[in-house]
Amino acid sequence: MSRNARFNTSKPSTTVESYKERILLLLSKRGKDCMDESILESKCHTRKGGDANYRVALDSLRKDGIICRKKRGYGLCTAFKYFPGKIIRLSKTFGFAKRDGENAEEIFIPGKYLMGSMPGDRVLLHEIPSRSGKPEGEVIDVLEEAEARLTGIISEEFGEFYLIPDTMSKTPIKIYRRESGDFEVGDKVLAELCFRGHRHSEHKVRILSSFGSSDKAHVCAHAMLALHGITPYFPPEVEQQALKIAALPISDKDMEERIDMRDVCIFTIDGADSKDLDDAISIECINEGFLLGVHIADVSHYVKPRTPLDTEAFARGTSIYYANQVIPMLPKQISNGVCSLNPNEDRLAFSAFIKLNKKGEMMSSEFHKTVIRSRVKGVYSEVNEILDDTASEEIQKKYSEVIPSLRLVEKLSDLRLQLRKQRGVPEIETPEGKIILDSNNVCVNVVPRTRGKSECIIEEMMLLANEAAAHMAKTRAIPFIFRTHEKPSIEKVENLKHILLRLGLNVPPMENITSKTFADILEENKDSESYPILNTMVLRSMAKASYTTEKIGHFGLVLDDYAHFTSPIRRYPDLVIHRILSAWCKTRNAEKIREQFKKTVEQAAQQSSETEIRAVMTERDCESCYKAEYMSKHIGETFTGIISGVTDYGFYVILPDTVEGLVAASSISEDEYWYNDEGISLKTVTGDKEYRIGESIKVKCVNTDINSGNIDFIIAG
Repeated sequence: MSRNARFNTSKPSTTVESYKERILLLLSKRGKDCMDESILESKCHTRKGGDANYRVALDSLRKDGIICRKKRGYGLCTAFKYFPGKIIRLSKTFGFAKRDGENAEEIFIPGKYLMGSMPGDRVLLHEIPSRSGKPEGEVIDVLEEAEARLTGIISEEFGEFYLIPDTMSKTPIKIYRRESGDFEVGDKVLAELCFRGHRHSEHKVRILSSFGSSDKAHVCAHAMLALHGITPYFPPEVEQQALKIAALPISDKDMEERIDMRDVCIFTIDGADSKDLDDAISIECINEGFLLGVHIADVSHYVKPRTPLDTEAFARGTSIYYANQVIPMLPKQISNGVCSLNPNEDRLAFSAFIKLNKKGEMMSSEFHKTVIRSRVKGVYSEVNEILDDTASEEIQKKYSEVIPSLRLVEKLSDLRLQLRKQRGVPEIETPEGKIILDSNNVCVNVVPRTRGKSECIIEEMMLLANEAAAHMAKTRAIPFIFRTHEKPSIEKVENLKHILLRLGLNVPPMENITSKTFADILEENKDSESYPILNTMVLRSMAKASYTTEKIGHFGLVLDDYAHFTSPIRRYPDLVIHRILSAWCKTRNAEKIREQFKKTVEQAAQQSSETEIRAVMTERDCESCYKAEYMSKHIGETFTGIISGVTDYGFYVILPDTVEGLVAASSISEDEYWYNDEGISLKTVTGDKEYRIGESIKVKCVNTDINSGNIDFIIAG
């Protein structure tokens, strides 16, 4: 054996990957005993020509959350139980993060442990003892900085201008005036971090845009849209493509392989002010029971993959609705024009034909491309009057052609609602308000949204079509985007069980929780004083629905198969589903469809879940500003409401019109110590005063902040 065979004298590799291996090997032997940076570099045998790769390897491992830098040097994150994650959102005094990985639970981060991190930042996290029983942690390091934009109000102090952020910090942030646009004191603005400190108060910002006075709700709403990158305007290339599509008539080629349904009684039912009419229905009696047609605008015929329209729709993910505004996913030429199922106009549709037996149970379904001609633009309020026999002669005349279909679909809906109850779907009440604006976009009223019979009918028919679409995808084993609603977590179930015990109510078996368990709890206590508490707690126990490629089912609706098929004008996952089902109707080749759409559904499901969360948060925040604007005209007035939530610092009261405000504990009594009794009530230590969720209470409005959407109440009298 030669000398070189016995002793390897070759120089160690200096590639990035080889340095990573050496760094990890050295640190794995040290445990919590960190290695000084100079010693680590020396032991990795860095030398001229290789030191740059060593630095890249070290930085890459740190950014990936695999190693961490501490005062004593470098160590493995696992040795200290550190893990990577992302900052999700911030308030003025705390934030929330999520560890990397799917379905990870949110982690509460107290403000002093945020290390100046911003939403979107990838961070290194460490769990700390929790005060609430829910995950709580601290930020150890900011691994990657996101583009940090924020909104706030301009203030001035001793000639210096500051930004008072809406979130992130209670402390005003210094403004770099030279790099900022024009603004006035009191303006609502969009800002961007241009310098980062180790605390939020040390950051510095430049002002990007000023939207006007912060005491106007529509100004605050525009700022929130800009913060989330949401705009009502479309890029020129998208507008041009939409205009070109809208100008094209339906051609003979468009009609090929479509079923002509123009002689069938088809109609839409929507809100009076709706302009994007994307669903219509038809119904007839058959020997087995019913043949339901759910006809959806064939958006996928016009919006093709990898076009400017599609790229923009993917980025938006969903339309956004607030007050009297719509930020559409697709330009109006598409959403309100060629794809809107307007009455007495030929429209291309994608139709689900569903056979149901005389009990209302689904027997079979088919999907076909069609051309339709809606008979009437139905309005919920008018259809409700027809169904309860209070309609005027004028309304009866308008709907004369479709009244027999309305009566038949009402019968089917009643059967479906009975089946829904038998499945054990919990009837959870979620109050919604409608914002009424004047000609100057000022909120002059808030009214509760009501649901009549026709709203329930349309909802149930759309559920049927969505279920049929998901069932077809599952039975054909083709890639799909499912609407998923998982079982509640064990922690949430245990919490609900504990609340039932605390209230002295019957506790059903909860080892294998089902939706019917929740439904029975609500039904059993429907007439009790505890019902408002239970309604709130059952709602909070539920998981959040999302879009996935997995066939998990929908817990809340008690359906094994569920997807979103019925709104491709305003939801991107519906558009992708239309493309998949169109391909199936054309080719019947599952293997080819799997090859074509496998990556598409994964990307679209993730993007659609994220944009849905963004839309929900934006809509909620915008409407809060309008409600605060409305209540600013009612300061000093007394209202009767219901306690809707309890915190450590007070309790929230919701009024019949859905306006919600805070009664601070300090406003009740400054010399008594209050505590949150497990989210059920706020009470004094002595127990002589208590305010419970669901309790009716009279409050007086004493303050509003339109910019933040906050409303302050005190107990009346």
